[in-house]
Amino acid sequence: MNGTGQDLAEAGADGAEAGLDKSPLYLRIRDVLAQAISAGRLPKGALLLEGPVATLFASTRTPVRQALVLLEEGGMVRRFDGRGFLVGQGRSGPKRVALTPDMLGLSEEAPGLRKAPGWEAIYESLEREMVHLSVFGRHRINEVELARARGVGRQVARDALTRLEALGIVEKDERMRWTLVPLDESRMRDLHDIRVALEPVALMQAAPFIPPAERGMMSDRLEEALAAYPDLSVQAMDDLETDLHITCLGYCPNRELLIALRRARFMLNVSKHIIGVSHRMPAAEPFIAEHLAVFRALDVDDIARAAETLRHHIVVSLPKVISRVAELREAHRPAIPAYATPVAR
Repeated sequence: MNGTGQDLAEAGADGAEAGLDKSPLYLRIRDVLAQAISAGRLPKGALLLEGPVATLFASTRTPVRQALVLLEEGGMVRRFDGRGFLVGQGRSGPKRVALTPDMLGLSEEAPGLRKAPGWEAIYESLEREMVHLSVFGRHRINEVELARARGVGRQVARDALTRLEALGIVEKDERMRWTLVPLDESRMRDLHDIRVALEPVALMQAAPFIPPAERGMMSDRLEEALAAYPDLSVQAMDDLETDLHITCLGYCPNRELLIALRRARFMLNVSKHIIGVSHRMPAAEPFIAEHLAVFRALDVDDIARAAETLRHHIVVSLPKVISRVAELREAHRPAIPAYATPVAR
């Protein structure tokens, strides 16, 4: 996944959707890769990158990342310069092997291969369109017109809207009609208050369960991003946000706490869809260093300091988001799609 709304549940319960196997998706990916390595279908030194592996499993990157970390802990793969993993141990250089389903022992019927739901094909662009439109007030969403505009069946359109509903981007009114929820400053502050109150608590509970190898890989990505900024893609920045605010917190054993946080995490999606898309990349982005400070506190088991650092990071982010949304409202008015109708205040 990239770090879009559909990834929100993947950190801790990421995928008992496929086939008959109800185990988490990252465990099934780990098992398929482990079997391929043991059988020799993946040769020693083969380079495994999150993106290509995720493509084969019709998955996002989050469960692939978790699977590779588990394989590293088991000694079946080793990290390669922070940019992937090499099969096996030793000092041999990377072999850039083109991965195929046959190499992993996958087929269309294999339970390890998750077929992507139809809604995924339209979700990312629809979420971006909805976020931009929400800045300009409440809109009624016509499910039939949405399906027609995207060239999909009505059920696919409904499934996509249901995912948006889980994030609080759309809701149903008293007559059960889809409505786009307006994104105004009052709502941003309300969502932000939830994050400030709950994310530090979730981190304190999650900290003992975050695998050290996975945490180290996240820190490495932050170090590389800090050195490369601003030469970073929006996707790379979103992945960094996902690492801390979704994947790490996903190890929190209090599932009710994570459910309470889910809608508030919509604020992460707001920044993703504005920066680099409808808004210029900022000359300086302190969130990378702020994330690093959280991980460095975790590295020395100072969980209280990590939680307080996270709380401060969230607090100082609100004015930036409000400013970016205000600039978007002033400078960019998207065309209203055929499936949306403005609702008078």
